[in-house]
Amino acid sequence: MKTVLISGGGIAGPALAFWLRRFGFAPTVVEIAPGPRPGGQTVDLRGVSRVVAERMGVMPAIAERKMHERGLEYVRADGRRSAVMHAELMDGAGPVAEIEILRGDLAAILTEATAEVEYVYGDSITQLHQDTTGVDVTLASGTQRRFDLVIGADGVHSRVRRLAFGPEEEFVQHLGGYTSYFTVETPEPLDHWFKVYTAPRGRWVGLRPDHDPRFARALLSFRSPVISYDRRDVAAQKQLVREQFAGLGWHTSQILNQLDKADDFYLDSTSRVVVPQWSRGRIALVGDAGYCGSPMAGHGTALSLVGAYVLAGELAAVDGDHVRAFPAYQARMQAYADQRMELPPGGIKMAMPMSSFGIRYRDFVLRAMTSRLMAGALTKMTLAKPDAIDLPEYSVERGHPLRVATEQAQ
Repeated sequence: MKTVLISGGGIAGPALAFWLRRFGFAPTVVEIAPGPRPGGQTVDLRGVSRVVAERMGVMPAIAERKMHERGLEYVRADGRRSAVMHAELMDGAGPVAEIEILRGDLAAILTEATAEVEYVYGDSITQLHQDTTGVDVTLASGTQRRFDLVIGADGVHSRVRRLAFGPEEEFVQHLGGYTSYFTVETPEPLDHWFKVYTAPRGRWVGLRPDHDPRFARALLSFRSPVISYDRRDVAAQKQLVREQFAGLGWHTSQILNQLDKADDFYLDSTSRVVVPQWSRGRIALVGDAGYCGSPMAGHGTALSLVGAYVLAGELAAVDGDHVRAFPAYQARMQAYADQRMELPPGGIKMAMPMSSFGIRYRDFVLRAMTSRLMAGALTKMTLAKPDAIDLPEYSVERGHPLRVATEQAQ
């Protein structure tokens, strides 16, 4: 039985562990956090990623925990609505999808589905040395183990990618902004709307509903060139956010007043990850570690679920022969990854204008897009672009070799 070490216990890691175990491998997941990460922002399942979730058998659990967002509502400094995008826009293919779920809830579902997998929490990979028969791994705790394969599923700032592929700056492209996330007591009833206030100088203050209506998920984004800061110094990061958003309208002051007690605060750059070749010898990447279109693209969860499924399936199809499996995985995923990594029209400049005029213009465009005639045209255009992947149905039958059937994903 081939052993596989997976770095990262978020979405891609547990999803990969699920399929590897299903296909007869022995996966181990190492995660730097002391346990499964709760909370986080809302993520969505669209298109072929739903097919993967259905094949995993986790859709009932997702249905129980999914959010019920009515759509995206842009507001002015005084709280008045300036534009709105309903969840039904483009048949659920707009900014708010039919299936929205908190990232922490989805991660918990995937962790529960891999209860028999070995998880090593509070540790991380510090050294990798591969040869013709395996990979020697050293962890921060000092533990040394050997695995047949190692997979980096550890996000934009992947340690596996840095150790095996090269420095982060070779693969991570800064797109001109930063975003912070944290939970707050909601300053107003959101009534299931994701509300956003945009201020000049490219600042974006959002509130997304929580399961408990007393709380909301705050998103504070701002445009900026690269900022040098210590990713381990949370207090300094919170101060950076305060300075960027001081004096703004709507509920900004109430949100900032809750920064100190936010124990789930997270800040990161708006970046895209482009890795030309997703594998090096016995080491490969999956999800954001290898192909991330940035939070603006909004397809990170889909790429993680689909990538994990295809990677495990291609390994199983050749009995774990990574020399054949890793190139086959990238060949099957490349067009889909390229498609999902496309940024929305206008990118960060359109989403977060620098001037009051730019904000008014964006809202005018949004109102035009959501008119009955334009919404219908957008829906037809969206539905005419199916996911750029034929999703195989990998399965292992006892006593028989792997059977691989291909179906057109809808």
